[in-house]
Amino acid sequence: MNKYPAWLNILTLVILIGGCLLALPNIYGSVPAFQIAQNDGSAYDETRLQEFVRVVENLGYTPEAAFLKDGRAVLRFDAGTNLAPIDQDLKARYGRVAKIAQTLAPKLPVWVRELGLSPMSLGLDLRGGVYVLLEVDMNTAINTRLTLYEQGIDDMLRDAKISHRVSLENRTIAVQLRDESDLEEAREMVQRSDTDLLIVDGSDDKSFVVRMSETQIKARQDFAIEQNITTLRNRVDQLGVAEPLVQRQGVDRIVVQLPGVQDPNEINKILTATATLEFRMVDPSGTEPGSRSYRGRPGVADAVLKRKVIASGDQIIDAASGFDQGAPIVSITLDSTGGESMLQTTMENLGKPMSTVFIETRREAIQRNGETEYREIKTEEIINTATIQGIFKNRFQISGLGQGEAHDLALLLRAGALAAPVFKIDERTIGPSLGQDNIDRGFNAIKIGFFAVVLFMIIYYKAFGLIANVALFSNLVFIVAMLSLLQASLTLPGIAGIVLTVGMAVDANVLIFERIREEISGGSAPQAAINAGYEKALSSIADANITTLIAAVVLFGVGTGPIKGFAITLMLGIITSMFTAIVGTRVIVNLVFGGRKLASLPI
Repeated sequence: MNKYPAWLNILTLVILIGGCLLALPNIYGSVPAFQIAQNDGSAYDETRLQEFVRVVENLGYTPEAAFLKDGRAVLRFDAGTNLAPIDQDLKARYGRVAKIAQTLAPKLPVWVRELGLSPMSLGLDLRGGVYVLLEVDMNTAINTRLTLYEQGIDDMLRDAKISHRVSLENRTIAVQLRDESDLEEAREMVQRSDTDLLIVDGSDDKSFVVRMSETQIKARQDFAIEQNITTLRNRVDQLGVAEPLVQRQGVDRIVVQLPGVQDPNEINKILTATATLEFRMVDPSGTEPGSRSYRGRPGVADAVLKRKVIASGDQIIDAASGFDQGAPIVSITLDSTGGESMLQTTMENLGKPMSTVFIETRREAIQRNGETEYREIKTEEIINTATIQGIFKNRFQISGLGQGEAHDLALLLRAGALAAPVFKIDERTIGPSLGQDNIDRGFNAIKIGFFAVVLFMIIYYKAFGLIANVALFSNLVFIVAMLSLLQASLTLPGIAGIVLTVGMAVDANVLIFERIREEISGGSAPQAAINAGYEKALSSIADANITTLIAAVVLFGVGTGPIKGFAITLMLGIITSMFTAIVGTRVIVNLVFGGRKLASLPI
């Protein structure tokens, strides 16, 4: 009685060993390191790795370890090493072709690293770095789309030779026709172009009004968020920050966490910049429909530019800064659509001037009646006007920029244009010492909670309490193992979830042990009492844990940031504690007490 089959005992042992192995990397700690990755994503080989090592050694530093990980070179140094000179030299040599990031790397033995094992990831509140909360300008996102609809309707009616006037105001496109007879044809053309558009009657028989539907507005807002997240991730990658986090928060906000970065000034401009370019032909006469005047930056003449955009920032797939005859330039590469448009334009306009328009949106704070208000400032200026000397397609250059400006513009264009402007509404910098203090406090809380529960269980349940404590320790090992396996970030709220789990993990054993005591008090034999205790308490244990698990899943699904961190550790803790309390302790109890004739139980 009270014996598990050998295969189940072996399986439990294998799971325990696997958990210990996955949790093992977390005991070694982390040290300063450099992570170097190719800009084009290709993998480094051992030859390039040794080249990096020689460069560092020539500076008088010796890496504690150097290895390749996922095609990236990692140079690890002893704790306390001043990495500033190394960072400066590596970026001077390789900054144009590689992303170089200072980071923390786990100090793992070679055999652990070769097994592919990694410690759990630490959140920003534990590791230190910069936290930025950005708000996406949804009004601009909607208005940008409406402007495209306005231009499309205008072009469509012009091609159909229907006399008209199109205007956009307050999210409404008003279409005024000259002849009433064209009304039905014009409405049908617009409706066919996009069946989701809402078309209603205008103020007279020669006009109608076009609006975006709620479905279109919601889709555009979601697109703006997702596109901006993708662009911001690309920009962060260009900055060379290791293990960044960029994710959506709520309806119109994006959270950016940059571990290891301590100077927010170096990343604020890149994150919030909405700079992009448009290429337009100059209208010398200034009479073409849709043409308007643009201001030139100092040293560049003002000009009237045509309405049609030849190519824009969202069609740029690569941009690199450099020099031509000693002057800073940005070399541009367009996608196929932009390239075809540029080819057609240059073929038809040889000897004519084309301008490059720099567009930037920023938010400025102003004080009004004691309250802070914000106004948006959009800058559109010509940075370059050049005569088309030859036919070109995907590749060309723009000039008229300062050296630093050329570098920053190339970075922004290479990372992609934001679908809508973003504005910083919160920023926090967490120092590495504060992060370490958070870690120490969090793990001290776990230790205190753990030892308090251990002491109580031993005093109250004697030998069975000792068995429950073994299961409790195994539970902590499994939580750490799962966090390491899933590479889920451990945050301060996550530590709170672990502390809560420590207290809850013995609940199942308390129910089981109290049931065993009741069975013994009722006159049951020790072996029968053990069996009844585990079987009769199972339903209560399952109900209690499943309801808590449901709550944790809901928290994870609807929560953001810290709430998700808490929910993850709580979910993992519930799952692992169910296994260790029901299966784990039963295995030990069976091995220690099973199959023996007992007069009493130490419980």
